[in-house]
Amino acid sequence: MRDTRAQLEKILAERIVVLDGAWGVLLQGRGLTEADFRGERFADHPRDLKGDPDLLNVTQPAIVSSIHDEYLAAGADITSTNTFTATSIGQADYGLERAVRDMNLEGARLARAAADEWTQKTPDRPRFVAGSVGPLNVTLSLSPRVDDPSYRSVTFDRVYEAYSEQIEALAEGGVDLLLIETIFDTLNAKAAIAAAIDVAPQLPLWISLTVVDLSGRTLSGQTPEAFWLSIEHAQPFIAGVNCSLGVEQIRPFAAALAQIVPTYVACYPNAGLPNAFGGYDERPHTTSNGLRGFCEDGLLNIVGGCCGTTPEHIREIAHAVEGLRPRQLVESTRAPRFSGLEPLVIGPDTGRMKVPLPIGAASAADCASAAMRSDSAWRASSACSWSATA
Repeated sequence: MRDTRAQLEKILAERIVVLDGAWGVLLQGRGLTEADFRGERFADHPRDLKGDPDLLNVTQPAIVSSIHDEYLAAGADITSTNTFTATSIGQADYGLERAVRDMNLEGARLARAAADEWTQKTPDRPRFVAGSVGPLNVTLSLSPRVDDPSYRSVTFDRVYEAYSEQIEALAEGGVDLLLIETIFDTLNAKAAIAAAIDVAPQLPLWISLTVVDLSGRTLSGQTPEAFWLSIEHAQPFIAGVNCSLGVEQIRPFAAALAQIVPTYVACYPNAGLPNAFGGYDERPHTTSNGLRGFCEDGLLNIVGGCCGTTPEHIREIAHAVEGLRPRQLVESTRAPRFSGLEPLVIGPDTGRMKVPLPIGAASAADCASAAMRSDSAWRASSACSWSATA
């Protein structure tokens, strides 16, 4: 197995790396029918399947391969697998829980084949595969019942199991790194991170949050800075922000991460905000010019596109950032750090204060050491978001 981390570190030291763009807009443009989604394997499936993009890895692999090819031809260094909703929780809406492993395995294999083919064409510019691990339609941080704040429709262990199944198949299919993306609930993300560490510790982690609006917070209420402190213990290879906003609206949140994250920072925005019909109107030159400005100001190491972006967006983005110097890594803060909805960094001028610890923690040191333990009860504790350095 090739040393992906070392290869990417060498490239990231030299230039800005380009991720691919959206999948939904291209798949929708194919005009696929219910029969196309079903294929032969699911011809008699009792539920409607039209609109399930991850199923196409199994039933229409040629279409999926063609999209990988379009993005790689446009200049993407990294192509993401078509597995954004391919978990047993996400696929329950279609009654396809038993097909989840195949969706991820075939999705990874298709992306791997496309990336390898382009690496052979351009050996001086190797291509990589990011296994897409998307969000869920359930949340561990918030109750779906307004009259019962304590209620949860799913447990941490169930989310962990769903992500473990997905990640295991992606790793077997040959992805180079894992992209835990569009994170709106930090506790869901913690389950995905725990699964990745346990199931595929050899794969570098890319963790990307999404802010729900211009308030600059995730759906579970955290600022980007607090989010970083919550997941810093996983030592991700790449951290960043994606989705929800267009290039100009997303800039402050990418900049906030760029100032504090001691590793590589990525940003892949939507093609603007959705219009009245749910579409995206931001033209490729607008997205590319905006991301070029981010890079000229030393904010980013990796760029790409999210909802509404196309191969033409990626082509112009790749051209816009060509020759620009990548962001220089910053040093981690050497101080005790806590995350709630906002960060708390304790410094020489903080003064005396009492910090609450998770149930079962005798000391702050217990909390710090517990972050990497296999005990799911510890890892499910949103309060246990402590980082400390000597």
